[in-house]
Amino acid sequence: QVQLVESGGGLVQLGGSLRLSCAASGSIFRLGAMGWYRQGPGKQRELVTTITSDGTTNYADSVKSRFTISRDIAKKMVYLQMNALAPEDTAVYYCNAEVFRNAYYYSTYWGQGTQVTVSS
Repeated sequence: QVQLVESGGGLVQLGGSLRLSCAASGSIFRLGAMGWYRQGPGKQRELVTTITSDGTTNYADSVKSRFTISRDIAKKMVYLQMNALAPEDTAVYYCNAEVFRNAYYYSTYWGQGTQVTVSS
């Protein structure tokens, strides 16, 4: 079985920073694209950022220049550095990964989520 486990969430003040981590474990041949999504109170889940296996990144306009995604392929980790946090960034943040269990096919997995709360 495959698990994605997020960590690093918490309560932070306006303008503060947090770093989220996501660890993938289990029966993994290799990881494809990985990413972070979030779901704020009363909102739908939305894309925050993704990173491909060759390091190409994509960001939602709302987080560009404030958030940075990175990954450690050997450790099967993905990170999200969040700076200049604002109350509208308050959400549950979910890790997402394309998990190849062989050379050809992948399934998409989600973590259980980690709460980020930004106080004003």
